Order: sequence, then C-alpha cells, then structure tokens
Amino acid sequence: MKELEGKAAVVTGGGRGIGRAHCLQLAGAGAAVVVNDIDSAEAENCAAEIRGRGGRAMADGSDIGTAAGATHLVATCRREFGHLDVLVANAGIVRDRTFLKMSEDDVRAVFDVHFFGTFFCLQQAALAMRDQGTGGALITTVSAAHFGNFGQANYAAAKGAIASLTYTLALELARYGIRVNGISPLATTRMSDTFKGADGQDVELPYFDPELNGPMLIYLASDRGNYISGQIFGTGGERVVILEHPRYGTGMYRAGGWTVAALDQHFRNHLGPLLEPIGLMKSPYPFRDGIRPPAPAAATPAGA
Repeated sequence: MKELEGKAAVVTGGGRGIGRAHCLQLAGAGAAVVVNDIDSAEAENCAAEIRGRGGRAMADGSDIGTAAGATHLVATCRREFGHLDVLVANAGIVRDRTFLKMSEDDVRAVFDVHFFGTFFCLQQAALAMRDQGTGGALITTVSAAHFGNFGQANYAAAKGAIASLTYTLALELARYGIRVNGISPLATTRMSDTFKGADGQDVELPYFDPELNGPMLIYLASDRGNYISGQIFGTGGERVVILEHPRYGTGMYRAGGWTVAALDQHFRNHLGPLLEPIGLMKSPYPFRDGIRPPAPAAATPAGA
C-alpha cells in the first residue's frame, strides 16, 4: 500500500515549480490532489498529468490570498474527495527591491500570497480536519531568506512570519490530531532565478531538481511522521536539515540591572564576539568597526 493511499491533499501554487513537484509526489504516494494555482491553465496541466499517470486530481483557481478563496479551496477538496488530510501551503511570489525603493504594493502583494495565503488556508484546513475528527498534516513553506537576504525585505519578513505561525499552530492544533511542520525547499525555479548575493549582485546557482523535496514532504504528510510537529526542515538535493528554533543565547547579568555606562564597559568584550552573522550566506559579522553615514560629497567649486 502506498504511503498516502486513501488520503486527499491540497497544494497551493501547484501549477509550476516546487508546487507542481509536490503534487506529482503526493499523487505518486497515493493521495488524491487538488492542484491550486492562480494560473488555472497550469493547474489543469498538472492535474491532467496526474490523471494520465492513473492518479486522482483536479484543478482549482481560487485566490488563496483571501479568506473566501481559502474557504472555497478547502470546500472543493471535501466536496470532490470527501475529506481533507493534507494541506501544503506552497504558493509564492517575489517582488524584489531594496528596502528604500520598495513600494506598498510590493509589500502587500508578497504578504497577501505568502502570509495571508498560508494563514487562511491553514485555518480552513484545520477547521475541516477538526470537524472530520480525523486529524491531518499541515505543511508550510519557509525559506532561508528569512535569515535575511539582500533585496527581499518583504519576502524575508513574510517567511519569518510563517515560521512563527508554524511553531504556534503546532501547539494549538495538536489536541485535534493535527501536525504542523514547515519545509524550506531547495529547487531551481522561476523564483530562485531572482537570488542575489550579500553584495546585491546576481548569483548563478547549480540546478536542483524540485522533486527531490518530495520524500520528506511525503514523510511529514504520512502516518509514519505522526510524531513530528512544530519543526521546519531544509529539504531538497541531498539534504534534510533541521532549522533551529529562535532561542535566547548567552547573556550578561548585573545585580540591580544595567546602566548605559555599564553596558558600554562590558558589552564589547563579553557579547561583542558573539554577535550573529547576518543573512542567508552567514558571512562573518560585518559591522565591528561601526556603521556610519557616508562622508558628504565634496562640494563642486563654483564655476567648475
């Protein structure tokens, strides 16, 4: 028997890239799949491919950035397949710009798809799983960009929010038999083509097959993984890596509390060497010599 035989799954952003690979992997493991994508033609192409391989799938074009769209999507799965067991919140877009040039639309568009699309779909899926009494698996999509990545303040912030949402929902939903985990997938897609290095320059990355994220996805979605919740994993390529939770680290303590003078006396020597590297590539902490505004431009001599 296949790992997900008899289960029904929804994948948002399933028409292309990583989402399409997720849909194919879930169907290959025996699940019936609702392929959601704002591009209905691509969603139908993926669903047709699954049906051509002997699986069960249907396309859905709901806008998951709205509560109404998420409600419609979950209702569609339950109507077509009778129940919902797995939801993979994968849909994503990028609007890359440096922070000072980022528009309101750049921020809202990314949050609508990534954070609100994840929040509303997980909420509707969890309500369905609670009402069914069956439990299930909710899987979010995070990114190492939430460590910090040049030109992606909107995207990094949304992914950080999704990570925190994952931890919180794992605590709240366990009572209903619902597991909540995230993956930070490694794959070559249209979105990965926008990646830039710490200096803001384009970086050419090697090719990574999106379908190599599938085995961990299936494991988290299956009953075999029913002891895992509140975790985020780096997947794809040859890796499965736990992303460590944020936590308090080394501290300094002083009877009666701290003064500015005392901090100035002790911080640099005690905590200064432990200041965290910044960003996706985790280069050494870059600001030890201080951060200062650029020197004023030299005045142009009159008549020059």
